[in-house]
Amino acid sequence: MIIMPDADMDQAVDALLGAGYGSAGERCMAISVAVCVGDATADALVAQLKPMVQALRIGPGCQGDPDMGPLVTGAHRDKVRGYVDEGVAEGATLVVDGRGLEVAGAEKGFFLGGCLFDHVTATMKIYREEIFGPVVCVVRAPDFDAALTLVNGHEYGNGTAIFTRDGDAARQFAHQVQVGMVGINVPIPVPMAFHSFGGWKRSLFGPLHMHGPDGVRFYTRLKTVTARWPTGVRAQAEFTMPTMK
Repeated sequence: MIIMPDADMDQAVDALLGAGYGSAGERCMAISVAVCVGDATADALVAQLKPMVQALRIGPGCQGDPDMGPLVTGAHRDKVRGYVDEGVAEGATLVVDGRGLEVAGAEKGFFLGGCLFDHVTATMKIYREEIFGPVVCVVRAPDFDAALTLVNGHEYGNGTAIFTRDGDAARQFAHQVQVGMVGINVPIPVPMAFHSFGGWKRSLFGPLHMHGPDGVRFYTRLKTVTARWPTGVRAQAEFTMPTMK
C-alpha cells in the first residue's frame, strides 16, 4: 500500500488498520507493508497509527466484540513472533510490540498483539516474506517512482493499493504497477465475484484466476470441432493449413 503525501491521512490510517490487522493478518489480501512517500508522510502515519494499534481489542471471538482473535495455531503464533524478533535484530524500529500480550481468562490461547515496524528496508526478511500475522511494516521511499519500483520489484504480486488525491498519480500507478489486483483509495481491492480474483508473479499458480470468466474456463472442458460441408465440387489435395475459403 503506497501512501502519497497528499493522501487523506485519516482515511489511510483507518484503511491500513483494518486491512493490516483484520483477521489477525491471516488472510491473503492483508496489507503487511505501507510504503510512505516522504519522511513527513511516514512520521504522520506512524504517529496516528501507533495509539490505534495499541488500543486494539484482542480476545476470543465468542466473548465481547474483539477487533482481533487468536492466531490459528500455537506453532504459527510462535512463527510470527519469530519474524518480529528477526525484524528487531535486522535493525527495524519496533514502534508497537505485541509479543508480550496475555489475555485474561484465555492464557493458553494463541494470541499475539498488533505489531508495528518503522524504518523497514527491502533487504529485511519481514519485508521480503509473507508474515501472515498482525504485523505491519512501514517503508520510507523518497518519491513516487521509488515506491513503485519497490512494489514492482517484489516477487509477489497479489494485491496493492495507493492512497492519493492526485488522479494523475493514481492513473500512472494503475497502468505501471505489476500486480494482479489494484486499489485506488481502496485498501483491499477484491472485486465482485463476476470479476476475476488473483495475483501476478509468485502470487498465482497455474494459468487461470478464480471467479469471473476465468472461473468459467476452469470448470469448462474445451472442445474444438473443425468441419466443412463441400458443395459437391471435388477439390485437389491441399498441403497447407486449411482455411475457410
